[in-house]
Amino acid sequence: MIQLKDISLSYPGHPAPVQALQGVNLQVRAGEVFGVIGRSGAGKSSLIRVINLLNRPSQGQVRVAGAELTALSASTLRAARHQIGMIFQHFNLLSSRTVFDNVALPLELSGVRPALIRTRVDELLDLVGLSALRERYPAQISGGQKQRVGIARALASKPKVLLSDEATSALDPETTRSILGLLRQINRDFGLTIVLITHQMQVIKQVADRVAVIDAGRIVEQGAVIDVFTRPQHATTRSLIDEILPQELPASVIARIRALMAAEPQRSGQLLRLAFAGDGSGQPLLSDVIRRFGLDLNILHGQIDDIQGQTFGSLAVHVRGASAQLVQAVAHLRSAGVVVQEEEIAHV
Repeated sequence: MIQLKDISLSYPGHPAPVQALQGVNLQVRAGEVFGVIGRSGAGKSSLIRVINLLNRPSQGQVRVAGAELTALSASTLRAARHQIGMIFQHFNLLSSRTVFDNVALPLELSGVRPALIRTRVDELLDLVGLSALRERYPAQISGGQKQRVGIARALASKPKVLLSDEATSALDPETTRSILGLLRQINRDFGLTIVLITHQMQVIKQVADRVAVIDAGRIVEQGAVIDVFTRPQHATTRSLIDEILPQELPASVIARIRALMAAEPQRSGQLLRLAFAGDGSGQPLLSDVIRRFGLDLNILHGQIDDIQGQTFGSLAVHVRGASAQLVQAVAHLRSAGVVVQEEEIAHV
């Protein structure tokens, strides 16, 4: 549905141009919610605006729904953009127009007949739950309601692709969950392809099917959300995940480990960091390891969460026993799909 090939983008700057994107390659499948996450200044907004050519890349190709946008004439590009809706962080509503008229605007600009506009806008306001607010102005509705107007407006021309540029970052957590739920509903009900830009891993966790991590204008990691959470490869990814699933052990846990070492220095053991998802989360793997390999195992810290309908967990466990049995236990866990990171107790 969307393919970015060797995309680079620079802005004029002093004393040298600013490189916003460098060698970006992405492929978004039809009907999926694809997230792009990164810190402020990483190039997220530059990237999403390349997809509809609001930012024209310095080099590379942009293909959307089979059309190479970078090769189109100005008039043909305007027509192609009707297939790409966009919602914005700060809503971009016209204060002088009602909720109804804001949603109707793109249809009016396209020359759609008034009777058809009324029908389409009524459908969209019902979809986003704002039928009762049709005659209100933006100043008379909440931030979450404004974003629902923005979503309805973006859907007015029945696009094939919806771009969301930090659409929830100005909203409170409860409203954010509501808006993300609406986007997921739209994706499922209409098969709409959604590209979602955010700096919040919680947003990715709730709604995205796949994710790309951007840092300093480069894609540093991408894959299925559950895989990226379970096996993060890049430091930026690990840092972003740490915000919702902390990887660092709390000071109280570290103190407990050191107390164990001091009490029985001859049996200091080993610290294992375990990450598991999907089918592996429902298996009694730890009790199986204890029985099979005769190990003492103490769970020090852990979290279990849900990512896209799949259970995901991370545990820190202190293991003591014969070294040969420990090696076999780690191999057994890995064969069951558990990601195992071995850490020396002395380094904690």
